[in-house]
Amino acid sequence: MKKVYTLLLASITMVVFAQDDSSKLSITGTVDVYGTINTEDGPGAPGLLIATPEDANGFGLGMVNTVFSYDGEKSGVVADLAFGPRADDANMAGAINQLYAYYNLTESITLTAGQFNTFFGYEVISPASNFNYSVSYLFNAGPFSHTGLKLDFAASEDLSLMLAVTNGHAITSDIPNPSGETQFGAQVGYKGQFLNFIYGGVSPGIDDGLLIDYTGGFDLTDSFYVGINAAYAYSEDDAAAGYQGAALYLQNTFSDSFAIGLRPEFFSYTYDELDDEDVSALTLTGNYTLDSKLTFIAELRYDDSEDGIIEGYTGEDLSTLTFAAVYSF
Repeated sequence: MKKVYTLLLASITMVVFAQDDSSKLSITGTVDVYGTINTEDGPGAPGLLIATPEDANGFGLGMVNTVFSYDGEKSGVVADLAFGPRADDANMAGAINQLYAYYNLTESITLTAGQFNTFFGYEVISPASNFNYSVSYLFNAGPFSHTGLKLDFAASEDLSLMLAVTNGHAITSDIPNPSGETQFGAQVGYKGQFLNFIYGGVSPGIDDGLLIDYTGGFDLTDSFYVGINAAYAYSEDDAAAGYQGAALYLQNTFSDSFAIGLRPEFFSYTYDELDDEDVSALTLTGNYTLDSKLTFIAELRYDDSEDGIIEGYTGEDLSTLTFAAVYSF
């Protein structure tokens, strides 16, 4: 009974606080579920569960994502919590997707400290912010998030700059970092086009990784959009290896509620002493918005690799059909 009273008191306190300062405290989030089937005998759906696509089979859960944010006059904090199979694959610290505080040094300069989602790539962890439901090979190659400091500078309406100092992005709360691997990151943004750089430690023992990424897009017409993501990564350590790849995001909006997108992608692992390993994927996605909060997604994806590196599958080609529902609040 004592636990019940404690929980009730905490709930009432939060409600009162939110009513007294509702202009600053906000709570948002998403929930997603899916059903999938492939053309082979057995489980496996590339990109659905990020790190464990071989487990995707039949009906499944994505994640529940709840974001608490408090914005003060010059500072604020964000606590982004995510639970579920998709979140387990991407979170760096248990249920924490993001946890950071920020301070506006000036109207154009912001300092952020904590764990924040990566500035790399076109796609993000939450499916509500992606057009496609499954994620690309480029997304799965990482990084997902960073822990450290970053400084954002809005030089003008068109030009932005960012500098970051963080832990290696493959170092999570349950991985020791005895050598203290550190990364240095930078971003230059101009009119919606972003060039990203990372150099430094990736994980314990890999301390000279280089990652370069371009992310952008253009509205070719009022209804047709082309997004672009290209990346290159390499390390000169003992296990010298890296990757490179590119993806296009071709999306046409037919109405306020219906859009279709095609994502062609090519991805390659690079090794010093071995032959490169390649994989390509073609993803056709239809999005139908039932109301302002609920979106239904139908997706047909074909992966092909003569090197047998399809995510979650050991064969050379795989087709998957997925239906998903994503609710935002």
